[in-house]
Amino acid sequence: MSENENENVQEQELDINQLMKVRREKLKELQDAGKDPFEITKYDRTHTSADVKDNYAELEGKDVKIAGRIMAKRIMGKASFCHIQDMYGQIQSYVSINDLGEESYKEFKTYDIGDIVGIEGFVFKTRTEEISVHAKKVVLLSKSLRPLPEKFHGLKDTDLRYRQRYVDMIVNPEVKETFVLRSKIIKELRRILDEKGYMEVETPILTTVATGDAARPFITHHNTLDLDMYLRIAPELNLKRIIVGGIDKVYEIGRNFRNEGMDIKHNPEFTNIELYSAYEDYNDMMNIAEEIISTIAKNVLGTTKINYQGQDIDLTPSWRRVTMIDAIKEVTGIDFNTIKTDEEARKLADEKKVEIDPIKNTRGHIINAFFEEFVEETLIQPTFIIDYPVEVSPLTKRKPSNKSLVERFELFIGGREYGNAYSELNDAIDQNERFLKQAEAKALGDEEAGGMDEDFVNALEIGLPPTGGLGIGLDRLIMLLTNSASIRDVLFFPTMKPLA
Repeated sequence: MSENENENVQEQELDINQLMKVRREKLKELQDAGKDPFEITKYDRTHTSADVKDNYAELEGKDVKIAGRIMAKRIMGKASFCHIQDMYGQIQSYVSINDLGEESYKEFKTYDIGDIVGIEGFVFKTRTEEISVHAKKVVLLSKSLRPLPEKFHGLKDTDLRYRQRYVDMIVNPEVKETFVLRSKIIKELRRILDEKGYMEVETPILTTVATGDAARPFITHHNTLDLDMYLRIAPELNLKRIIVGGIDKVYEIGRNFRNEGMDIKHNPEFTNIELYSAYEDYNDMMNIAEEIISTIAKNVLGTTKINYQGQDIDLTPSWRRVTMIDAIKEVTGIDFNTIKTDEEARKLADEKKVEIDPIKNTRGHIINAFFEEFVEETLIQPTFIIDYPVEVSPLTKRKPSNKSLVERFELFIGGREYGNAYSELNDAIDQNERFLKQAEAKALGDEEAGGMDEDFVNALEIGLPPTGGLGIGLDRLIMLLTNSASIRDVLFFPTMKPLA
């Protein structure tokens, strides 16, 4: 075996503390020699790894300056090869004593896997046709004081991956690609809405009333005002206040916070898009939800036919629309149109062993419980479930033809919910009554019930035009479009319990 040929394996055989000690000693030697890499403030690179590879015909024989992290190094006497990695991939460099000189080459040989270097040289192909940079000069830009996980096994411990995402992205390139796609998806979403005349706005994260959806809030305290406040559950009410103020189309992409359980679909803080359009209803919101998701898939992924965790899904419009009651009937044979009272619904729930919250035990709540129990996971292809019970939709306009239902839909793909939309309630009197019922439920122990927002009722009294509103969980959508199994896979820094 040639000198340092299997450097990664040798490092793994040593104790991690010893490895870190050796690396710090190397840094000290450099500093004592007046070559402290941490004193370098910038490096004028001219090309990325992708630039060199994509434009080889133009760059062959020409000088370039590239920079990145050493991911592999093979030293063979007076000549060496190393691979450096930047944001766009890896590229090989040929380094020899004849080009660098004896002192600089000796110094290069001491560099470790993980060190960040700048390389200046000309572009060429090796005998194996690999596009490379023939180094004339190598500069150490940052010393890695902690070794990376062993190259050939990578970082597989999922808990450690989530805690040390910076390492995860270095050793698992597909992880970095997921986050590149995340950025492209959000950029495309903004483009679509901007071109449709929506205005992007920002609303407060700290609120004095926990409203906007049914969820348990996070509570904090403002010292100067001596006031308990909440991290917002949703920006909905503030966005509708903006509609009241005369801006007809608005959207916000931002963080929401819910003090609830964590699983592969839920993180306590998550990214959501909410949009509102005056003079439209939930049918228009179905149209735009369908357009947004299918267009993003087509423009970012190049196709509307995807596979998510083994399921083939076709995002090509038009998507199915079915009422919640009809969907339950299709799967179970139970027709809630024939069940008129709360007592009948509770009896049916007992017979079918559907668990019902003692506080949420009306016919409407039970319809929703039957849907979640029997139907939700069967909805693989994109499906709009429409016309929800009023009891589970406190901010939604009632259907003129059936006052027990509201003009609401949720979008399901692959057995999961991806979007929620309403014909927004703009009747101030009705809204006030629903807030009061929520307050009653909260007093009875329902931690998810919202509070009374008197200012929002006041805004509705000023006058909210007929309005359609839509919310889409962006983290879940990104999971779908990147074939990621867990929400933690699409968050740079998911919520984690601190290590003991």
